[in-house]
Parts: sequence; structure tokens; C-alpha cells
Amino acid sequence: MSDEWVVYEGNEGPGQGKHIVLVSGDEEYRSEEALPALGRILAVRHGFKCTVLFAINAETGEIAPDDQTNIPGLEALADADMMIIATRFRNLPDEQMKHIVDFTNSGKPIMGMRTATHAFNLARADTSYASLTWNSKNPEGGWGRQVLGETWVSHHGHHAFESTRGVIDAGATDHPVVKGCEDIWGPTDVYEVRKLTDSPLVLINGQVLQGMNHGDKVNTEKPTMPVAWIKNYTSETGNTARVFCTTMGAATDLPSEGMRRLLVNGAYWCLGMEEQIPGRANVEIVGDFDPTPFGFGTFKKGTKPSDYAL
Repeated sequence: MSDEWVVYEGNEGPGQGKHIVLVSGDEEYRSEEALPALGRILAVRHGFKCTVLFAINAETGEIAPDDQTNIPGLEALADADMMIIATRFRNLPDEQMKHIVDFTNSGKPIMGMRTATHAFNLARADTSYASLTWNSKNPEGGWGRQVLGETWVSHHGHHAFESTRGVIDAGATDHPVVKGCEDIWGPTDVYEVRKLTDSPLVLINGQVLQGMNHGDKVNTEKPTMPVAWIKNYTSETGNTARVFCTTMGAATDLPSEGMRRLLVNGAYWCLGMEEQIPGRANVEIVGDFDPTPFGFGTFKKGTKPSDYAL
């Protein structure tokens, strides 16, 4: 294992022989905690090899979610079968972005979580990838809207005051991805979704709750918004990939068993393994997981990737 990322070798399970690369890097929602937790479940419970990447301070080697310019190890995407990404406004150098772009063009599947709708803010004059920026006009909405289906619009629920209950869409009750996902809740708020691309199938709608607790009442003045959907993305090279996106997925959402199961089932579907999704996938947490509350500057200081090793 490199000092700059962590690898979970898969145990026995349907995922043996498949490699998933999970790319963290956001300032607010603790993807540096969420993706190791998800990677461990996928590896230990389902057999996938999982490589988790982090935003790293190049001088200290510490995980630095507020460093938008460095995610070492993206070359692992070259032999990955799937990418799970949960970045926010990254301004990566071209040599790192190229790995993500090449994977996006490969036709291999992609899962986007929470802030991945606004994954990139490529604000440098010397970048070759400005069109992938979240508010790009050409293509509209940049990488997020074109690949995942939407870019950043706004908070629909009142951020940090109104949480989210996920409800299976009436048109998706028999879809394999929602098996066992009857109870989805998270303290993160519902994002506004204005314009989904490529005729996606909405799987989960998000009800805005009046407070930050699982049992709070629905705010009926705010309509539901899609919070999880699947679609196909055809790249500029003509390859078509399966895509799963959810605007939930902060570290504090993962204590929800239904949320974890939705993510695991989504990975199976992305990889064309939907017939192997069990009725209730095993999503028991592996190791310690006590997620840090979301917020800017709340990340655990002095942490290194090796701290997440099994």
C-alpha cells in the first residue's frame, strides 16, 4: 500500500476479480471518511478490490480535504472496473484530470455521490479541461450534468436544519437497486435538481423533513426532489457507461442501513451484476465508523490514509 492511498483486497464474494477505485476529496461532507467505510463493505462483504484515494497535502502526506489541487493515485483508474467519486470543486492539474477524463471516456461505470454533481472547478488559465467545470456553459453544467445528470443548483432543504428521507419512486419499486432500501435517511439536506440529462430512471425521491431527526415530519411546502437515479452516459469517444448518482452520501448519511444498501446495490448494477443483488445485501459496517459531522474545517487533522487501513 502506498502512503497516499489505501487498498482493501476483496474477500470471497461476487465481486472477486473486480476493481473499484473510490475518489474522495471534498471540504464539507467528509468523503474521506465515507469512501473508506463504503470501500471496506464492498471488499469484505462482497469481494471487490477497492482502492480509496484522498486529497493529500503533498508536504505532510496528511489527508487535506481543503486542498483542491492534489489527489494522488488516480492512475489506478487505468485498470479499474468502476469509479466511485465524491469530490467537490476540485481544481486538479491536467496530469491528474487526464486519468478521470480517460476513465469517463472508457465506457466503464461511474457512481457519483453528493457533491460529485459539482466535482470540478477548473479555474486555472493553463487547464485543458475547463469545459468540465461545474458551471460550464459548453457543455452546460460541465462534467456533473453531462456525466452524472445534474450539476450544483442550490440547497432545496434548509441546510443543517432540514434532513432527508429517501422514498422509493413509484416507477422503480421493482428495480434491483432498491432491494432492501425501505428506510433511507440522512442529516444532509435535499439538493435542488433542475434538469436531469439522458432520460434517467429516478429511483429515490427525497422528502424534506422539518428537522434533523429520523422521525421528523415532512415539510409539505417543499416538493420532493430526485436524490438517486440511474442513466447511461455516451462519451465523446462513443462509449456508453452505466451511471448511478445520488445527492445523498455524506459520511453522516452512511449510518443509515438503507443508504448503505442503496450504494452497494448501485455498485452491483453499475457493473452489470444486477442479477446477483441479494434481497438484502450485507452492508454491516466493517471496523470502526463514527462519522464526523459535516461542515467546513471539521475534518480530522493529522490523519493519513494508513489510518483507514484494515
